[in-house]
Amino acid sequence: MAKSGGFKFDDRAMKKLVNQGVQKMASDLTSALNALTGRYQGKPVEEIKPEIQRVWAKHSGGGSITDPELTQFAEQIQAGGRVEVRLS
Repeated sequence: MAKSGGFKFDDRAMKKLVNQGVQKMASDLTSALNALTGRYQGKPVEEIKPEIQRVWAKHSGGGSITDPELTQFAEQIQAGGRVEVRLS
């Protein structure tokens, strides 16, 4: 007869790990998007958007970005500003 294991799921620890992963992804996305500024500052927003989508998909495991956020980030990069990704 199998002995009952002592495994107990720690919900709080799991949430902490997930939160850390989300924060790391946001940090990586922020760095990667800000790296585009040097190459795309002053370029048309429509030229910047596909590059943002490519970077976003790469650093989010294939995720997508909404058009309003995409436009906002593209405008920031076009102006030479910095972007900050905050995932909740």
